Amino acid sequence: MRKKLMAEMIMISMKMKGLVTGAAGFIGFHLCQKLLEGGYEIVGIDNLNDYYDVSLKKARISQIANQPNFKFVKVSLEERERILDLFNSEKIFWVIHLAAQAGVRYSLINPYAYIDSNIYGFLNILEACRYHKVNHLVFASSSSVYGLNTKMPFSVHQNVDHPISLYGATKKSNELMAHAYSYLFNLPATGLRFFTVYGPWGRPDMALFIFTQRILEEKPIDVYNYGQMERDFTYIDDIVEGIIRVLENPPLPNRNWNGDNPDASSSRAPFRIYNIGNNNPVKLLRLIEILEEYLDKKAQKNFLPLQPGDVPGTFADIDDLVKDVGFKPKTSIEEGVKKFVDWYRWYYKV
Repeated sequence: MRKKLMAEMIMISMKMKGLVTGAAGFIGFHLCQKLLEGGYEIVGIDNLNDYYDVSLKKARISQIANQPNFKFVKVSLEERERILDLFNSEKIFWVIHLAAQAGVRYSLINPYAYIDSNIYGFLNILEACRYHKVNHLVFASSSSVYGLNTKMPFSVHQNVDHPISLYGATKKSNELMAHAYSYLFNLPATGLRFFTVYGPWGRPDMALFIFTQRILEEKPIDVYNYGQMERDFTYIDDIVEGIIRVLENPPLPNRNWNGDNPDASSSRAPFRIYNIGNNNPVKLLRLIEILEEYLDKKAQKNFLPLQPGDVPGTFADIDDLVKDVGFKPKTSIEEGVKKFVDWYRWYYKV
């Protein structure tokens, strides 16, 4: 009875006003939609930068801009005073931090963008959470933190000290920074390592989007590592469900945590790390086959070696997530790709 009452109190408190950063982004937009359907009050922020098509970001926001429980603010994470003022004026109770400079390959071209957004920007969010004593900070990490790890499936209990891209290194840094704040200031914080998210309204720099566009234009597609790539493709609706379940379950200190044999996924602080993946890696060539079927066109494949910063395969161990919050993805790659293709044809009027 007591546990049920506590759960109900958490649910009521979570319906208080929260902040979603990166609200115009792929995951942020879908998450805001779902939270609004569930009765949450949201302040969404985004800087609407031109890393990819700004009109797509604005189109996403236009889908939710008129919702009565939603307020959009254009601001960059690096604008420290504006971020702090926002927390002051809006009385933010919980935070889902998704905004970041994304992309592995772009980090080879413009590394400073990753430090500005992913390190300095994240510090501003942590400081705001600290001073306003938010109930729960959920932040986006990435499967890129696994770097040179080869033991599959990737487990949150593994050591991840060998990233092979600056992007992955910034995401690992976010986990370390969040843990320090969790320990020092009793800030409940949960990091989520996303695995290759895809679906409608997706990012134009991701493989599925690029492949779809080029196949329809009858142009060759670049297939890296000579086609010997595997990814744990995770459909957007499954990612969103996982995020919300985690939000509604703030972490508690792990009373069994031992510094002599430290568990990488938890702490004596209120801190947790989870993988969110489909738990079912798919070969890149299989993805292309499915895409060819739904587009009714054959791809012209340009086979290339593995690119710097890329890993040949990803595969998420999600046992902890299933055990702790009851999350298990359910969307097959066939179903998810079809939904993406249907959206792409509708949005671009193909």
